[in-house]
Amino acid sequence: MSQFVLHGSLRAQDSKALELAQILIQASEIVGALKACQLYAVSQPATGGNEVWVTEIWDSKADHQASLQMPEVRALISQAMPLLDGAPQGGQVLDLLGGYIPVSSKS
Repeated sequence: MSQFVLHGSLRAQDSKALELAQILIQASEIVGALKACQLYAVSQPATGGNEVWVTEIWDSKADHQASLQMPEVRALISQAMPLLDGAPQGGQVLDLLGGYIPVSSKS
């Protein structure tokens, strides 16, 4: 499989994790409408805390990069940055080996 998979966490300032997660969920609604986005999941450890995890699957790295240039996504990035506790760390790029991935009905 040649899809681009990115998995990483963002550390929010104290008591800002939920607000950060809500912004990321808004981003998921925007990019989730794109044909090239196969998955955009926002999660948090069951124990809570300040980390918010994002897992993305894209048709290609170029598709992911293009999504970051969308004005709506850039606006959400601007909202999220002040909520972070330090600079965002690069996510882990993974090789997708297989598994259940719903077939997209996007056109």
